[in-house]
Amino acid sequence: MAILVTGGAGFIGSNFVIDWLASHDEALVNLDALTYAGNLANLDGLRGDSRHRFVHGDIRDRALVERLLGEHRPRAVLHFAAESHVDRSIHGPEAFVDTNVTGTLRLLEAATAYWRALEEAERSAFCFLHVSTDEVFGTLGPKDAPFTEANRYLPNSPYAASKAASDHLVRAWHHTYGLPVVTTNCSNNYGPYQFPEKLIPLCIHRALAGEPLPVYGNGLQVRDWLHVTDHCAAIRTVLAAARVGETWNIGGHNELTNLEVVHTLCALLDELRPRADGIPYARQITHVRDRPGHDRRYAIDASKLARELGWSPAETFTSGIRSTVAWYLANEAWVRDVTSGAYREWLGRHYA
Repeated sequence: MAILVTGGAGFIGSNFVIDWLASHDEALVNLDALTYAGNLANLDGLRGDSRHRFVHGDIRDRALVERLLGEHRPRAVLHFAAESHVDRSIHGPEAFVDTNVTGTLRLLEAATAYWRALEEAERSAFCFLHVSTDEVFGTLGPKDAPFTEANRYLPNSPYAASKAASDHLVRAWHHTYGLPVVTTNCSNNYGPYQFPEKLIPLCIHRALAGEPLPVYGNGLQVRDWLHVTDHCAAIRTVLAAARVGETWNIGGHNELTNLEVVHTLCALLDELRPRADGIPYARQITHVRDRPGHDRRYAIDASKLARELGWSPAETFTSGIRSTVAWYLANEAWVRDVTSGAYREWLGRHYA
């Protein structure tokens, strides 16, 4: 038996691959295009592991996907591959439509043809699990209840719109063609191997370099923070037990403002890697112009997943952020390798 994972060299995907092979003997085929945020170094610990087969390729290449499905006959496809950074989607939305919409369409087409050709027992056991985001639901007011699976879609960024479109395609393929699908919508992930364009690794990297820590606007935007290992555990739970055709919210129960997160990071760095001059890292916080259409608050109600499948996050934000900072401090070579000249040029242009 095997599963096929798309985007398994990215942040969430690589964490899932590592966690899966640490707890399962089942083989895993890992398809990734290795765009700027995909990094084979994330998977160095799996070298020589015969259960892991990496394939460099694009999910939009239907012929390649069909070949992999036919060759490995997976019992499930787990679709992590996505362009995922809101800021980049504002500057270049077409890449997000290409990957998140067209890529998902091609993957669904190939998976449907494969599923239909399976023997009855295999067909009944097959699942297409689509990994999505809470951003498809839009923004919440300060007093609004957290997003449930019943919230309507109100995406406000090109990224969120592209993910909403992919969610709709997955739903349509189930209702029109019968493909057994499951969709998960998660809150903000953090943890090891996250590309340093996102808030937490960005601030760690810039703090250590003595550079300003950019905070959008007043920094009071609220997000629900989910440690990536908790997300991976939730996906394994959903794959094992969830009813097909349904969506499942995955959240960390950690609503914090961006400014609170950055101050927490600064305090941890003051403790674990203090500046040579003794100045607190918080002095490097700099408020920059808010990004266009910035959603004010996201919050996830994951009670369905807890009630029906028994999942709840193992990490608090206090424990998760401490282990995350410790990981980045212990893996500065990884950060240096991924922060190329192109990365620095984009960062300078975006936060100018």
